Amino acid sequence: MVQGSDPVNLGAPLRLAFTHIPRRLWAGGYNYQSNLFAALSKFHPGEFTPVLFAGTGSDDADLAPLAAIPGVEVVRSPAFERRAGLVAALALGLDREAAAEFRTQGIDAVFESARFFGWRLPYPTVAWFPDFQHRRLPQLFPAASRCRREAGFRIQIASRRTVMLSSESAHRDFRKFYPGAKNEVCVVRFATQPSPALLTANPAEVIAQYQLPEKYFYLPNQFYRHKNHQVVIDALTILAQRGLDIVVCASGSTEDPRERGYFDRVMTEVRSHGLEKSFRHLGMIPPSQVYALLRNSVALINPSRFEGWSTTVEEAKSFGVPLILSDLDVHREQTDGAARYFGIDDPVTLADHLIGASQDSQASVVRNVVPHQEYRVAAFAADFANTIHRAMLKSSLQDRGSLSQKLD
Repeated sequence: MVQGSDPVNLGAPLRLAFTHIPRRLWAGGYNYQSNLFAALSKFHPGEFTPVLFAGTGSDDADLAPLAAIPGVEVVRSPAFERRAGLVAALALGLDREAAAEFRTQGIDAVFESARFFGWRLPYPTVAWFPDFQHRRLPQLFPAASRCRREAGFRIQIASRRTVMLSSESAHRDFRKFYPGAKNEVCVVRFATQPSPALLTANPAEVIAQYQLPEKYFYLPNQFYRHKNHQVVIDALTILAQRGLDIVVCASGSTEDPRERGYFDRVMTEVRSHGLEKSFRHLGMIPPSQVYALLRNSVALINPSRFEGWSTTVEEAKSFGVPLILSDLDVHREQTDGAARYFGIDDPVTLADHLIGASQDSQASVVRNVVPHQEYRVAAFAADFANTIHRAMLKSSLQDRGSLSQKLD
């Protein structure tokens, strides 16, 4: 039997291990976990207990909102500091310190995200591959970072993990890049319904605080090169040359561990084109303010060169915010064609979309969650739950097969 699992005690919640994702390093991953935990609590109450393992130095401001979600437990341990246990997981096949924490906390299954615990980990394990950006855009990764990420994926595949992907686009990439993989693959499309606690900020007050006009576009992507802020700056330059005043406000982390100084170069470009009033960076703002600005914006812009399944697009969809998106397969999959699209290197079309959306919009429209959104979130939770149960069933069948071989 898999250590930690207890198929006889069907009434107890399954204890699922997650690793904390710092918001400042990957806001999309942090928001993904937050929405997943809330969805499981709402639509699968009593079925799962997410146990979030964090390092001792993790930010309290990150962990407190997650711990407040019903059913979620937070465990701090040195075993979950950044890169802790990686050498042992690779060399010995097991991150012993992490496995010991899982045993202490009575874990039933493990959700691996950007963290490998070893092929000998004695728990059913689902490996989440958010995207294959390092294969699609290798030039954006330092060689060591690209090789480390690829090695991690291949080790997880070789370890027979159940693989979870976020889109059919990613599924096609998986089959293309790893054609010999025999893993069970599950596609779980993310959906979000922000909690009422995150919708308390008054949009008018937030707009006044940041001195924004009544009409503005919102770009809440963190400053990674692949997020492609440059095409937005180029579009604003074109509009300025036409004598048109369009404002794009941006928020999000300015830290890109792969490319130090990228944010400074972007803002230097803004200043060199005289776009300080047109391109406003607000910094890393509270989630309640993010939602306030999103709900009142003319449209959300996502100019990214690559996405697995965009969190910002999903959040905009939950309020019916108009979308102006780079023309990626995954963006079309995510929106069913219901957006304005532009080429990743086509600022002219983007500029035209900004004008069209601004002309079509009404000032001071504060949007609420769209009808039937909870059905999409319920489907997300159900698909995730099915993935966990399938991983546990596969592990149980493998254990029975091993026992049968021993008896023979």
